[in-house]
Amino acid sequence: MSKHEEIIKHILSLEIGTKISVRGIGNRLGVSEGTAYRAIKECEAIGIVNTVPRVGTIRVEKLEKKNIDRISFKEIVNIVDGTLLGGKEGEENFLEKFVIGAMELEAMIKYISPGALLIVGNREAAQKMALENECAVLITGGSDCSEEIKELADKNKLPLISCAYDTFTVASMINKAIYENNIKKDIVLVEDVMAKKPWYVKVMDKVKTVRQLVEETGHERYPVIDDEGKVVGVVSLTHIRHNDDEDLVGTIMIKEPIVLTPKSTVAYAAHVMAWEGIKICPVVHKKKLVGVITREDVIKALQIVVRQPHMGETMDDLILKNFEFESNKNGVHFWGEIVPEMLDSIGTASWNALNMLLSTMGTMALRQDGTTNVAIDNFTSYFTKPVQIERLIDVYAEVIDRSRYNSKVEVTMYNQNKELMAKALLSAKVLRKR
Repeated sequence: MSKHEEIIKHILSLEIGTKISVRGIGNRLGVSEGTAYRAIKECEAIGIVNTVPRVGTIRVEKLEKKNIDRISFKEIVNIVDGTLLGGKEGEENFLEKFVIGAMELEAMIKYISPGALLIVGNREAAQKMALENECAVLITGGSDCSEEIKELADKNKLPLISCAYDTFTVASMINKAIYENNIKKDIVLVEDVMAKKPWYVKVMDKVKTVRQLVEETGHERYPVIDDEGKVVGVVSLTHIRHNDDEDLVGTIMIKEPIVLTPKSTVAYAAHVMAWEGIKICPVVHKKKLVGVITREDVIKALQIVVRQPHMGETMDDLILKNFEFESNKNGVHFWGEIVPEMLDSIGTASWNALNMLLSTMGTMALRQDGTTNVAIDNFTSYFTKPVQIERLIDVYAEVIDRSRYNSKVEVTMYNQNKELMAKALLSAKVLRKR
């Protein structure tokens, strides 16, 4: 094991919240400060340490994506509008794969495995074979089954489901649910990244309490709660700077603060925090404080999401995969073909699809310099001519104004004859740590 790997392994073994320093790591493991510095930076890149202003570098819990790409048998019952005939104790287990029983038993057995789901009609021999081999059963066509099969399902704790749909429809419904969950897997929610045990103060606390917290934690902002744990305000270092120690927090706090819920998306949180210019946001459930999310948390989550492989295709993916692009200093040039997914009811490119195309390309132009934390706050478009299916188009997205926190992009679309088809102007805010 190299010194570099040894340092990373040591950092992984530390408790969450442990302070880390280059000198401390160097002295403890007997390595140079340069080696320690490079290893700590790699740990920061993979998300197991974080640098907090006025506190230093600390060991943090790595952001892990939720494993929601798997579907439980209980969810399958709801997906197919089915009825659970037996094996209720196994309905919380996850589906590994599904198999359609449309062959002889001798040929079917090699496809059946533990954790699988056999989709079959009223063939009791096939149902029995599946249950005896640790495979759940879904009976199509609204058919029932014998008490023997139900008892076997209960005994082996394997779900036995019945639904009214045909086999093809059931397989399509389950496949669609898995596909949609693969897309949802890429969505990070506030609850995935928020601090779940946040520091806070109460309405009747005094300013000196806030000052003590600032010294202890290094944080500059705190949610304010009442006696019932409900968020009623936010107080920051700025608010207490010119007040006496004996002043009450409730008299100087910002009342009715902006809050988020655990199920809010990080993308929405980024938009709110950029638009409102806030650096910390309380997270509430039924008005009670359950966590806080900071600008640093949001930026880190967005950067992780960008690096994740996308298993499911969104509407943006379906449209953009037909386009090629090249980038330059100030923008991006896209070219591609109008595909059937983009058409409206009369056979021309839908304005909604074209707006999505133009706004996505405008955002991509802003991200060419490595900026991933972009929140669109205004988008205006004008169309001059309809666009036909299978026609080639060129789209130019050019950054015409860029400041530290705001940017504007002009997006222009031409047909293959170089005629102007559409023009759009996009303005966006860029979320930064400072």
